[in-house]
Amino acid sequence: MHKGIHKFYLLGLYIVLDINSGLVHVVDKLVYDILDIFKGHNDQEVIEQLGSTYSVEALTEAMAELRELEQAEQLFTPEISAPMVFREKPVVKSLCLHVAHDCNLRCGYCFAGTGDFGHDRTLMSFEVGKKAVDYIIEHSGSRRHCEIDFFGGEPLMNLPVVKQIVTYVRQKEQETGKIFKLTLTTNAVLLDDETIDYLNDNNIALVLSLDGRQTTHDGMRPFPNGQGSFSTVQPKMAKFIFSRNNENYYVRGTYTAKNLDFANDVLAMADMGFKELSVEPVIEKEADYRLTEEHLPRIFAEYDKLTAAYLERKQSGNGFEFFHFNLDLNHGPCVAKRLSGCGAGHEYFAVSPQGELYPCHQFVGREEYKLGDVFTGVTNSELPIKFRETHVLNKEKCPDCWARFYCSGGCHANADLMNHDIKKPYELGCSLQKKRLECAIMVQAKRSLEKF
Repeated sequence: MHKGIHKFYLLGLYIVLDINSGLVHVVDKLVYDILDIFKGHNDQEVIEQLGSTYSVEALTEAMAELRELEQAEQLFTPEISAPMVFREKPVVKSLCLHVAHDCNLRCGYCFAGTGDFGHDRTLMSFEVGKKAVDYIIEHSGSRRHCEIDFFGGEPLMNLPVVKQIVTYVRQKEQETGKIFKLTLTTNAVLLDDETIDYLNDNNIALVLSLDGRQTTHDGMRPFPNGQGSFSTVQPKMAKFIFSRNNENYYVRGTYTAKNLDFANDVLAMADMGFKELSVEPVIEKEADYRLTEEHLPRIFAEYDKLTAAYLERKQSGNGFEFFHFNLDLNHGPCVAKRLSGCGAGHEYFAVSPQGELYPCHQFVGREEYKLGDVFTGVTNSELPIKFRETHVLNKEKCPDCWARFYCSGGCHANADLMNHDIKKPYELGCSLQKKRLECAIMVQAKRSLEKF
């Protein structure tokens, strides 16, 4: 098969992805089989291998059509090289403010060490938050749109400072012309009526942490006394999304080896009325709930099940959005974005409660990745360059992977956790990402064909 394409069959569709352009072709079985052999010029080889299955006339006609697609640069398109803009000095686009290194839950899989990130439990001061806002304004250049995420631990444990920072952000918007998108990630334990009103009045997007069914959620997200948190947080989340007409939020869960039937958790959350959903695989090396290669067939089957249910509900008018299926086949990201991914370490930084700068929220507490602080700026000047240059074309295993321009080389933090090297992707995560991408491509192709 030509290295410039990836093909797969899923839920009744034969699909061919042109890797470098991102174009997707839905084909018949004849073309699908031809593409196992066809390289653009080896017609006789194709006829010799498939002549007993298909007529020579049909094979010849199909290959002529494939050559027309190649000439139109819709198939077998050339390799992408890093654009010049990608080599320029980046601007800071987003900050993740760790306003609380403390939490009122004790989630079993928490990468933040139950909220303290391996250090003392502490809250960010307004002074640090203010300097962080000044930092992104100063280092965002001419870019007008910026983002700030309030993160933890549990950021609502430090709501007074969050409010001070928001007020300061709105003030600086007026003074500078910048426009900030604000997001807050919460477990919803402290999500009362007054807080809901404040979040709505200030147009703050929410990421709500819920793992699905009550048994699943309570198994991993208990209070410090061991009691499950589902019955406390789920009604608050439902009240919140109703208050803002099911908009400007999403519910994010985590699946582990203890709930490999995670499609049922996604559908359960959809049945609760949540329409913006995501579930992510747990990243863990040794715990009994970790995901392993042995789990992959079951997980892949579960994604197929979720894909079928997603399409069925969309067609029936009772649909929901699933984060990993939201793939734009017509207007994908620019080449630089396809190479660099999330921008961690050069366009996106996390800020600890003390004001320390790290490449992203998951790196906080990994001292070897400390970049500097919001008071003096980036002092480890080599690290942003390393992150900037660690893109798919510079990673040993990425250049030959069909999914390279969708995953952008995978998560640096997961690579460091699993392989102690941001240039060596977490391979199990790669397998899961490729499966989700196949499902997403199929979903968008199906919706485009059937117009729903």
